[in-house]
Amino acid sequence: MSTDASLPVSRPRRRWPWFLLIGLLLLVVLRGLVVETFTVPSASMSPTLHVGDRIVVWKPGAHDLHRGDLIVFNGDGVFSQAPAAPGGLAGAVRSVGTALGVRVGESDYVKRVIGLPGDHLTVGSDGVLMVNGTAVNESYLPAGMSSSATSFDIRVPAGRIFVMGDNRIASDDSREHLGDPGGGTVPQDQVIGTVTFRYWPLGSWGTLR
Repeated sequence: MSTDASLPVSRPRRRWPWFLLIGLLLLVVLRGLVVETFTVPSASMSPTLHVGDRIVVWKPGAHDLHRGDLIVFNGDGVFSQAPAAPGGLAGAVRSVGTALGVRVGESDYVKRVIGLPGDHLTVGSDGVLMVNGTAVNESYLPAGMSSSATSFDIRVPAGRIFVMGDNRIASDDSREHLGDPGGGTVPQDQVIGTVTFRYWPLGSWGTLR
């Protein structure tokens, strides 16, 4: 007498595409610690950068700044009012965005480093920028434009930097906030990184240093 026994059907186990997860993890680390992309929102850096230019920021560069560097920084509490920290769902979304290297709800600016901590910066009625008593040749400015129509005399505090846009007649920068706490200078820990590359538009792509 034979018995017709049904054997269980063996189903293949679904395996996670580990290479995709590893790639996603590497992307998060890359964007969070190494590079980030931004779109230039205004003409304040013209003619060096134009509205709509897309740039790559090198984050480790934030720890080794030099005069003349192009930087992106978070202007909250410096050039704009710092927003209250969001809670609930909004706070969770912001946390996830930060982890993925996407900045949510922050006021990011692109400017040029003019003064480092301890530098003595002056501009007199002649419009010439002096750094520690030496005149600076700002060859990146539009032809015929002076360093600043606004005179100032400031010693950059420790841990902060003085920044200006290349389009000196249309830039909201440190000069516009000289009377604010810190004299319009930016805390170094709010610098996101240095601008190293423009990848759009294609006709203008290349390094920026």
